[in-house]
Amino acid sequence: MDLQLDGKVAVVTGGSKGIGFYTAKTLLLEGCHVVICARGEKQLQIAASLLQEETGKAVSIVRADITKKEDCEAVIAEAIKQYGQLDIVINNAGTSCATNFEMVTDELWQDDLNLKLFGAIRIARAALSHLKERTESAIVNIVSSMAKTPPANSLPTTVSRGAGLAMTNAMSKDLAQYNIRVNAVCVGLVRSEQIEQSWQKHYPKHSWEQYSAMQGENIPLGRIGEAQEAANVIAFLASPAASYVTGTAVNVDGGSAPAL
Repeated sequence: MDLQLDGKVAVVTGGSKGIGFYTAKTLLLEGCHVVICARGEKQLQIAASLLQEETGKAVSIVRADITKKEDCEAVIAEAIKQYGQLDIVINNAGTSCATNFEMVTDELWQDDLNLKLFGAIRIARAALSHLKERTESAIVNIVSSMAKTPPANSLPTTVSRGAGLAMTNAMSKDLAQYNIRVNAVCVGLVRSEQIEQSWQKHYPKHSWEQYSAMQGENIPLGRIGEAQEAANVIAFLASPAASYVTGTAVNVDGGSAPAL
């Protein structure tokens, strides 16, 4: 399918690793100009080099902490400076922080919400005037499939991600008048640096396929997902190919979520 992304400009937060990296790669291969941001300068440089090698296209990088308003504004400003427009925002930045309710301090609550919810709000707010200038544009918020039906020992992350789902739905209604589509991708267990480290540490004699199947025993599709599989869905929702899709949340979790 032609995603009709040629010449579009996208910002991907948390774009130096994992799903963010593969989303940037997919968008580049589809013809987008891409700006990625993350907190680590060294990892950003590594990501840019790999993306150039794998796609033959350069990516713009910005070291940014999206818990800071001025950093969010700087990311958007770089996209406009480099490419003169902005069509797509992928709110992917975030970390996993999950424990029992009794263990979550005020500081943990505030830090998690500040990064995952308010970070996405800051980026979207900084981008909005530029997105409104385009004939069609899109915001895709990356959350967790657990946000729909939070299990035990999943706080504070499921609350932050649940708020992200509510924000996605409300924003889609507010911004539809500008033809800005807002959707969410709800990610389940997906291959990451952290998961690979656990595999190599605890099961070094297992192949990735064996480890993935073992960890995926309770997932209907029977395995851990690949970051590229999430990136494919993200790119579709960001593209004109999904021009009549807004206000929805798509699960990419191998069927593990108990809610649609």
